[in-house]
Amino acid sequence: MFRKQTPEPVKPPSMERVTSVLGPGIIWKGNLRGSGGIRIEGTFEGEITIRGLVVIGETGRVTCENLQANTVIVAGLLKGNVTAEKLEIRSTGRIWGDVLTGAFATEEGGFLRGQIRMEEQMALTFEQEKSQTEPDNTENTKPNLITKES
Repeated sequence: MFRKQTPEPVKPPSMERVTSVLGPGIIWKGNLRGSGGIRIEGTFEGEITIRGLVVIGETGRVTCENLQANTVIVAGLLKGNVTAEKLEIRSTGRIWGDVLTGAFATEEGGFLRGQIRMEEQMALTFEQEKSQTEPDNTENTKPNLITKES
């Protein structure tokens, strides 16, 4: 009749899930920035800075100078340096580049040609996303002037 109710623990929103997919057969050149998770099964060339998860699937081919994300899972090919809190190379994964990570795992058959440096704590810095609107400064109606002092 009387039950003791225990509240369920509140879980923080997980960034460890895929929210976008670059499918097989797609070729993309550009930059990926933002938060969430992405799975790349096609070909990508450019920079990747994701607050969240990046999965390079078995058919994925990525070329980028620097890939930065919280978690990176490589089952395809990656040519570029990786900075991540966690890096996992699957048995079909191939990386050509240097790695800076806090946690590293690889399956038998996984390949890495480069240097790996592990840190006890990783402090990733992501660019703040720029606001499209200016703040409303109704109190200050004078324009901001930049002067050069001698």
